[in-house]
Amino acid sequence: MDAVLEKLKVGIRKFRTGVYTEHKDRYVKAASEPQKPHALIVTCADSRIDPELITQSRPGDVFVTRNVGNLVPAYGDMLGGVSAVIEYAVTALKVQHVVVCGHSDCGAMKGLLHPEALEKMPTVKNWLNNAHAALSVANSLAEDEEKPDVLLRRVTEENVLLQMQHLRTHPSVAGAMAREELTISGWVYDIGKGEVRISEDGGRVFVPVRIEGAGE
Repeated sequence: MDAVLEKLKVGIRKFRTGVYTEHKDRYVKAASEPQKPHALIVTCADSRIDPELITQSRPGDVFVTRNVGNLVPAYGDMLGGVSAVIEYAVTALKVQHVVVCGHSDCGAMKGLLHPEALEKMPTVKNWLNNAHAALSVANSLAEDEEKPDVLLRRVTEENVLLQMQHLRTHPSVAGAMAREELTISGWVYDIGKGEVRISEDGGRVFVPVRIEGAGE
């Protein structure tokens, strides 16, 4: 018996008898109408990240693509799955906003800082070339003897900012932004704190999303 598969089946049964039953009308409606997501979220493949849960989105609300390091190759560099998702989301689905979402304790960013750890993963190492400029910027801004956790946070933020730049090189995105039909933002999700910090309006600073009544 495959123990992992059985565990997944348990989850499916809980979904079918609990979540689905409670919100059946919502799922039936989603299945009977064309999808109209309002946003595209480009985030990491890390198993601890759940963009629908973080944003409390319903089926059909957000279009999501995930990859190692939440990277967006500049247009023409690596035309493939990520580029196709962006083009489809912007051109066909007419999403109104695109998010690039990084996160704390990111293994991809750790690999960027310690490339020797990627020697047995040449494909991953090559993929992370799309983030090398972020590493260069982070290193140039780093203070002497900067603590590893501070440097990791800095690289994570710079990577999100870099991928936003790459995003703007995609013709579909550039056109929609020029027509003022699309906006973009960069997020960093802190797994342990449940906090999301956002860079918007072209800024470099990531500001925490305020909680109403929390005295922030």
